[in-house]
Amino acid sequence: MKPVLINSPSLANCSLLELGDNVEELINAGVRFLHIDLMDGHYVPNLCFPMRIISDIKEKYPDITTDVHLMAVPPEDYVQRLADAGADYVSFHIDSTNFTIRMLNALKDAGMKAGVVINPSQRIDALSPFIDLVDMVTVMAVEPGFAGQRFMERTVGRVLDVARMRKQAGLDFLINVDGAINYPNIIPCVHNGANVFVTGIYTVFRQPDGIFSACHRFEEELKKGAEEGFDSDAY
Repeated sequence: MKPVLINSPSLANCSLLELGDNVEELINAGVRFLHIDLMDGHYVPNLCFPMRIISDIKEKYPDITTDVHLMAVPPEDYVQRLADAGADYVSFHIDSTNFTIRMLNALKDAGMKAGVVINPSQRIDALSPFIDLVDMVTVMAVEPGFAGQRFMERTVGRVLDVARMRKQAGLDFLINVDGAINYPNIIPCVHNGANVFVTGIYTVFRQPDGIFSACHRFEEELKKGAEEGFDSDAY
């Protein structure tokens, strides 16, 4: 596949009192993916965002790609509601259901791109039985559920492990890295085949020069990583 690099800011890092303004700033900065966390308080011990946020965003910004991270059980219960809301990509955790292949097919049948999420404590080869069905694989760099954690350095190697699987199988799914993305770990993940970066408080939000400048600074870092080249196993 041709290398693709995408900034997907996580709206969970916005101030809820400034959510609309923050989304407007992201759009004006050229962001085309928005990461939307849906947490049910059961799969993870946190609650985040009603389904309506997806439809509201798609109504106002129809060209934006909604990158939905579903942290809920059972994920099957949300498929039609996500489709009705206008979700583009939906990624669910592989341990949130006993029927991963069924869930992937249900998402595709409902007209969405289907993704899976693998936690730091899970083996990468757990993806093997359904790797040919995914449009995106999200490699978690933190345990899911809360912002503000530290990036797990082992994630960089895990990204390359997924990229090797992709290359060996001749597939073109996106590799998404989610959790504590910061400047020391951006370029290594680019080199190892990551495509989508879920950005938060360390790179885009709560920056002294604002969201607009922060997004452009992040894009420059992605370009720098691409110009330096990629691991031979990444693509």
